[in-house]
Amino acid sequence: MENTIVKQLASTYVSREGTIVSRATNRIVKLAPSILAADFARLGEQVAEAELAGADRIHVDIMDGHFVPNITMGAPIVQSLRRVTRLPLEIHMMISDPDFFLSEFVEAGSDSFLVHWEGNNHLHRTVQRIKAVQRIKALGKRAGVAINPATPATVLEEILPDVDQVLVMTVNPGFGHQPFIHTTLPKIRRVGHLIEQLKPECELEVDGGIDETTAPLTVAAGANVLVAGSSIFGAESCEVCTAMHRLRNAVIAARNPEQ
Repeated sequence: MENTIVKQLASTYVSREGTIVSRATNRIVKLAPSILAADFARLGEQVAEAELAGADRIHVDIMDGHFVPNITMGAPIVQSLRRVTRLPLEIHMMISDPDFFLSEFVEAGSDSFLVHWEGNNHLHRTVQRIKAVQRIKALGKRAGVAINPATPATVLEEILPDVDQVLVMTVNPGFGHQPFIHTTLPKIRRVGHLIEQLKPECELEVDGGIDETTAPLTVAAGANVLVAGSSIFGAESCEVCTAMHRLRNAVIAARNPEQ
């Protein structure tokens, strides 16, 4: 079934589009479609379509109803996704006590984890556990930290040297279809400056309300990974491939206004 979906889509869509390079960081900008906004009746098909349209990774939002007021999905969904895509599966753990679930999600096929600074009493321990588990399983050694809109950038100073990516939430976590919080833009710049000083190879990711209007703003502020859900999977007027093409072109057009 999975191979059939991929073959059908491959005959319709080009596998990769042009890349985006951030003028602020001179780094390639990556797209991470978030399945929170996907049609779960067509989840495998839509993820395969996103891959063929040039997605760099798939963002999976895990919520437990405690850390955020919503419940989404667990490791079985990740296991199912692993069968239909070769893309890295990025697990955004909006849950209490993420340490208890790391092995379960690694076994399901996860490639990287984002854990929140908020509510984690032993963040350094959690990050080290992620890396240790992934080394044992011979997976990519990727661990990241997420911060909410009201959390200052300065909390990252001590943990930044130990992580591979930082996620700045541009909406309050818990729900999709939320409007972008524009006051997070200066914080994205501040996080970018911290990364330049402490770990230049660290990725700067943004999540929440990312669309054709806001994506260029975040890239200009220094982001190089864009998580987008509603603007890709929830676009009513077009398919996933077209939605990703529009998002990518909006960033390129903003970077090269003369074109």
